[in-house]
Formats: sequence, C-alpha cells, structure tokens
Amino acid sequence: MSIANIFRRPHYLSDTTQFINDLKQAKPDLDQRQRQGRALLWDKQIDRDLQEEFSEASVPQKPYVYQTAPSL
Repeated sequence: MSIANIFRRPHYLSDTTQFINDLKQAKPDLDQRQRQGRALLWDKQIDRDLQEEFSEASVPQKPYVYQTAPSL
C-alpha cells in the first residue's frame, strides 16, 4: 500500500464542486452564456495604431499628484 492511497477519496466532492455541478444541471446553457459575457467584455480586437497614438498623446504625471501647493 502506498502513501497516496491513504489520502485518496474517490467519491468525495467538495461543497463548491457539488454546487457548480448542480448549477450546471439546472442551467445547461450556463457555459454558453459565460462565453458570451466574456466576449462582450474581454475578447476584443485591439487597434495597435490607435493604442500607439494614445500612448504618444499621454501627458507625464507629476510625482506628487495630490500636492496642490508648493511646500514651504
């Protein structure tokens, strides 16, 4: 008997795993809806030329942005 067999629990599912499995059974279209949401917010094509223009147009920030008056 190896040490790995002592800790093996083949039929154990955590509460989180059980919740996710139940949720997927209750809402079979969940994976598709998650992909649609990701595509809406994250999977975008970036215009590299426009990004370069933005970075060239940025103004350097002062070291202490919250200091409004010169120190005395």
